[in-house]
Amino acid sequence: MLLRKQYDVPLARDPSSRFLVWITLLMSYLAALALAGALLVGEMAARWDSGLAGGLTVQIAPLPGRTDVPPLTARVEAALTVLRATPGVTRADPLGTDDAARLLEPWLGPDAAKDPSLPVPRLIDVVTDGTVDTPQLARRLESAAPGATLDDHAAWLADLRAFARSVVLAALGIVAVVSGAAVLAVVFAVRAGLAIHHNVVQLLHLMGATDRYVSRQFESHVLGLSLRGGLAGVALAAATLLGLQHAAEGLRASLLPDMNMAPWQWATLLVVPAAAALLAVGTARATVLRTLEALP
Repeated sequence: MLLRKQYDVPLARDPSSRFLVWITLLMSYLAALALAGALLVGEMAARWDSGLAGGLTVQIAPLPGRTDVPPLTARVEAALTVLRATPGVTRADPLGTDDAARLLEPWLGPDAAKDPSLPVPRLIDVVTDGTVDTPQLARRLESAAPGATLDDHAAWLADLRAFARSVVLAALGIVAVVSGAAVLAVVFAVRAGLAIHHNVVQLLHLMGATDRYVSRQFESHVLGLSLRGGLAGVALAAATLLGLQHAAEGLRASLLPDMNMAPWQWATLLVVPAAAALLAVGTARATVLRTLEALP
């Protein structure tokens, strides 16, 4: 069996063992945070994409002091007429004052939208089937309802997708660097163990032990250390994420991403110690066999 309590090579007393646990803990901590960040940003991008894809927003400014334009209510109706007659527009609904107040509340407070001296624009939520000529529609809206502007969600959704891809690539880069550091740590620990217990390994060979038998000794030892460090690192990362989640609950900034992780996302973090253990065992096996093959 790979996991064992007794070793023919006394590896448990090696000073490199403590080093390997701590380096695995640190690497697993960083990898788990990177993975959690990628999961959170990916879910946020998917949620915004599904909720806003194929959508447009029409904003009609109040234009105070302008006597050459119709009242705001008339311009809203004119914009709705244009939108509902446009091929490809499946729905056009004006937002009420309460909806506008909720949108402005994070920046101006709960009562700002109710202030009659504040020129709050009227908004129209538009849903399309994706075949609307937005530049032409924007010109028609401006002609029918002066002060109307068209916001195409696809433009900044593309930026959001690019940002999410960048975060995922950055997370993969962090995991790659962490994996490389973990491999070097395992190589160092295994070579140190072979150097320290060179006489014991030679004695085992004289007694008929194969290189594969000696390799399993190191694999079992490294597996136990990497699992301990990996699980501790993920636990520390989970505590960090819970702390960030608790801190984010007290903030009112609506643009911050949702820090709440689903149960499947928490379970995904367990991939980190499992991957660390497999990587450590594979590295230990390759290092021991290559080193023993080079010995006379």
